[in-house]
Amino acid sequence: MSKEKILSRIQANKPAARALPDIPAFEFATSDLHAAFTSLAEANASRCLSLTSTDEMANFISVQFPEAKQIASTYSSYKGNVDLQAVTDPSELKQVDVAVIPGQVGVAENAAIWVTEEDCVHRALPVICQHLILVLSKKQLVGNLHEAYQKIQIDQSGYGVFIAGPSKTADIEQSLVIGAQGARSLTIVFID
Repeated sequence: MSKEKILSRIQANKPAARALPDIPAFEFATSDLHAAFTSLAEANASRCLSLTSTDEMANFISVQFPEAKQIASTYSSYKGNVDLQAVTDPSELKQVDVAVIPGQVGVAENAAIWVTEEDCVHRALPVICQHLILVLSKKQLVGNLHEAYQKIQIDQSGYGVFIAGPSKTADIEQSLVIGAQGARSLTIVFID
């Protein structure tokens, strides 16, 4: 049977078009998104704090990470000492002690934060640094992933990822190790 004959038979047996089903609005059960997000983030071994200025951010980093020598920041209000534009190979970022990156959307139902390559400059930065700080406004919180996907511009970036806590692994003896792969800690800083 020829290719044309097969394709014409397939075309002849094509089912009639049907309307797509309506997707219901899934609502998150609480109106206090910040409290719900914080509770889940802390349960995922993340730290959450609210700051009012970048001076407080600098103080927090110097107190919390006193040994940090290399700090990379893509957050416009806080300047690190690593020139990310000069980095040509992402493996050069393995020496970064602390990375400060703005998040775009925070999801209360799972404490995940949407970050794109444009937010990071290098997509490896949030997973190769030792300690990760994601900066978010409380106004950027949504209840669930359905709402998040309505807000994010998924086609505007070549890469995007939801980050929810530092990595974790457990062996057969059920010993939990936090920060096994990727950043050893995650701090979420709310600045409004």
